[in-house]
Amino acid sequence: MRAILLQTARGAGRSTGSPALADVDAAFERGERIRSWTQRGTVHILDPRDLGWMLGITAGRQLRQAAGVHRRLGIDDDVLARAESAVRPVLRGDNRLTRRELGTVLTDAGIDASGMRANLILVALCLRRLVVLGPVVPREGAPSREQYVVAADEWVEDATAPADPLAEILVRYLRGHGPAGLADFRWRAGLPLGLARSALEGAGTRVTEVEGGLFAEAAGTSATAGDTGAAAPEDAAAPGVVALPAFGPGPNGAVAPVLVTGGRVVGTWKHALAVDRHHLAPVVGTVEVQLDEASVAAALARYVEFLAGGRPPQASARSPGPGRPGLSCAQFSLPARRQAGRDGHPTGPD
Repeated sequence: MRAILLQTARGAGRSTGSPALADVDAAFERGERIRSWTQRGTVHILDPRDLGWMLGITAGRQLRQAAGVHRRLGIDDDVLARAESAVRPVLRGDNRLTRRELGTVLTDAGIDASGMRANLILVALCLRRLVVLGPVVPREGAPSREQYVVAADEWVEDATAPADPLAEILVRYLRGHGPAGLADFRWRAGLPLGLARSALEGAGTRVTEVEGGLFAEAAGTSATAGDTGAAAPEDAAAPGVVALPAFGPGPNGAVAPVLVTGGRVVGTWKHALAVDRHHLAPVVGTVEVQLDEASVAAALARYVEFLAGGRPPQASARSPGPGRPGLSCAQFSLPARRQAGRDGHPTGPD
């Protein structure tokens, strides 16, 4: 299992192949999946057995990159040591904290947890392998948007690291993203070019160059053509899903929800997870292929069914308000096809 970019927990199931969001929640509850900041300062979902060796490669670099903002906000080694001392005993015995409760624990210990500070301290504690994000926080009437903070030593099993952790990260990345170049890999993994080259050298025959500068896992298979699929906001790391630059990331770094066919991003769509509402409206044009409305409607219906726990989508009982359709996926329109740029990616909006 590779680490999958997921800035919101609800995208997990669409990346891991779970049939319903409830199955994803159950996997987090059983400790089979966790989330942590394993690469380039971004939260990922992964098998907990992979946490130690991944952070062994990336944690030091992430902490150095965060040093500037830490200094500006007065988050130094002493603050982080006090935070560890405050949080560790509270989480002992399989206890769990919401982010708000974590902020309270820090405040009670005399640590300023205002503004961005609480989240930055949380990230630092994750990089120090004190805590991880575990079970989801229940939310009445809608998919959860939050996960509990739990003690890493109680939720992460010790596991033998791969013989060459750097090479392993590259091979797993190519399994889900290949063919890809070293520049893409180093950006995704948050590694300098030198380490990316060392990973390629260490991978040896496990990786093959399919064309100039593009590599794939030697034993892997490329995505095949098939039904159109609706991928969740951060599913760009899911098998067969390609994130094209024109589709994201947005202002907060999150990748927009995408429509995928034959392993290629062909459009984006919007949705909201307000309680009792689900707004689905594809936006942006298709790329190189013309999709029919029925295939798009079917793809979005499958995503709603996933959120609904494997049940077919039903109309919302609550009025969603003007211009905001409920759970039904029938209301949408495909925009005009956009022209591709010189690099094969779609051009920007007019």
